Amino acid sequence: MGKTSTVRARIEPELKNRAENLFEQLGITTTQAITLFYKQVILRKGLPFEVVIPKSTTLRTFEDTDAGRNLIVAKDADDMFKKLGI
Repeated sequence: MGKTSTVRARIEPELKNRAENLFEQLGITTTQAITLFYKQVILRKGLPFEVVIPKSTTLRTFEDTDAGRNLIVAKDADDMFKKLGI
């Protein structure tokens, strides 16, 4: 079937650029990514990922991370596991 429909959406330029850079790394076009998304919506009869409202702990963690607070920096994986007690 030929492609005859157009999808138009306004999004933040930075979001668009970051996503398109990832698509390029994956070797797909924006059109292919949108088509893949639509096909997954149809196959799953809904969004192909979970959509939830983050818990307060998660939101605080996001805020702290964005502000550079309460971060634990590890020099490598072994150091990270040691700091995590694993």
